[in-house]
Formats: sequence, structure tokens, C-alpha cells
Amino acid sequence: MGLLSKLTGFSTPKKATDDTLLCVAMLLMAGADGSIDQGEMASVGAFASTLPEFKERDFRKTADDAIKTIKKYKSLGEAVNALAELSSPALKKKCYVLCADIALASGDVDEAEDKLLESMQKVLGVDDQLAAKIVEVLSLKYAR
Repeated sequence: MGLLSKLTGFSTPKKATDDTLLCVAMLLMAGADGSIDQGEMASVGAFASTLPEFKERDFRKTADDAIKTIKKYKSLGEAVNALAELSSPALKKKCYVLCADIALASGDVDEAEDKLLESMQKVLGVDDQLAAKIVEVLSLKYAR
């Protein structure tokens, strides 16, 4: 604990947990168009309910923590950088899969979603070959 923390009672902000960071990523993708409507929030909640990182956790609290994490950044584009703190390469790949899935679930991918997914790919360290494979498989999931 540093001098400022001792004297003021303030503590250093704790690092976001993996569940919070996964939620950050999903919320960023759901809100790539500038807002998150109720349907998109419900989709993020539905995705989260299938993941072991969210089992026995209060999703609303996790989403609130994720929103607080996002608000620490000047822009949503900068908030993507928080995802680099995910604890393992496997979680970083999972994060990319989740975000690609959310982007494709809407039925069409707009330019903002495309750019955001590209930024996430770089921050998460997902190589082009794996990214293409993920998008190809998810495209089959949502084919009409």
C-alpha cells in the first residue's frame, strides 16, 4: 500500500476479473452501433448463462462491473485494450468467439462491428487463420 492509499484511505483499483472482462467484450460488441437495447442485453445475458465463468454469479452485478470498467476509458475503442488482461490464451480465444457470435447473431454485420472485431482480434492475439475459421463456422450457424 502506498503513502496516498495509507493517508487517504483510497485503495488502488482492483483488476477486473475474467468474468467481468468477458462481459466487457460482449457488451462492447453488442453496443458497437452506439447503444445497447433490451434485446441485445438479453442476448448478452443468454450467452453468459451458458459459460462456466458465469455459473453461480449474479449477471447483473457482473454487467455493472463491466460497465464500470468500460467507463474508465475515454472511448469504446480504448476499452478494448482491457481485454488484454484476460488470464489465459484460451480465454482470449473464447472471448473472440463470443464477440464474433454476438456480431453475427444480429443477422448482418455493420462496419462498426467489423472494425471492433478486428481490434479485438489484435488485442486478444488471435491469428488471422483462427479468426477466419471462427467466423466461417459461426457463419454456418447463422446461415439462412
